[in-house]
Amino acid sequence: MTDATSGMRAACVIGWPAAHSRSPLIHRHWLATYGIAGDYRIEAVPAAELEDFLSGLAERGYVGANITLPHKEAVLALTMPDERARKIGAANTLWLDGTRLRATNTDAEGFIANLDASAPNWDRGIETALVLGAGGSARAVVYGLIDRGVSRIYVANRTPGRAETIANRFGSAVHPIRWEEARGLFGATQLLVNTTTLGMVGQPALDFGLGRLAANAVVADLVYAPLETTLLAAARERGLRRADGLGMLLHQAVRGFALWFGVTPEVTPELRKLVETDLLAPAKV
Repeated sequence: MTDATSGMRAACVIGWPAAHSRSPLIHRHWLATYGIAGDYRIEAVPAAELEDFLSGLAERGYVGANITLPHKEAVLALTMPDERARKIGAANTLWLDGTRLRATNTDAEGFIANLDASAPNWDRGIETALVLGAGGSARAVVYGLIDRGVSRIYVANRTPGRAETIANRFGSAVHPIRWEEARGLFGATQLLVNTTTLGMVGQPALDFGLGRLAANAVVADLVYAPLETTLLAAARERGLRRADGLGMLLHQAVRGFALWFGVTPEVTPELRKLVETDLLAPAKV
């Protein structure tokens, strides 16, 4: 399927709002790098119009799409989700397979690929991970960790019921705990992951003292604005290995591009610098 007006393949990101998305920057860079005649656009679609927009995706000239907030859960009922999307309970990548609109979730693999790139062999001998937060991103992280073989994953959340829901979804490897219990587990934690918005620009800092983490522990933060959160700065000061949110953003985009344009792209320092520069640029008024 191609763009009806230009004959080139096109994909988009669908959200409400969606103007903040860096996905066009990433995918257009890859299109130029690999010499592919294509485009990637932003589509701001309110919830009430989502079903109609997806049903006409091909007619609008798109071969697929990324899905961002607040539509990641709603698209499950409007597409053909794979096992991964169903298990995580959300989809972020859609593609047309003939007339069928399929869906998957690439957040889990993006998280794991970023860990592999940022902290090689992070999973060697790992037994215990601690995940902060219990939203959709946490579900993707937990899925990825279980898939990599992590046997004990603690999930801490201010609303205990949400952490318990994740444990019920993923089974005995997941142990829900109260938020205030998290610090007490640092001594046994080999991987600490923040999936909350704490530390994001405009949000309170996630100011956890990391003194009790082992010297070989890894700290990951899904927040990418700012590029270095308070949590990652504390990890750097302790000399711990780190994986930031920008790396996950870049790696989660890989499979979607491959599905839409037929080339598996690389996450390069050049691409990272491009997005870093955009993130650091003054906000447009």
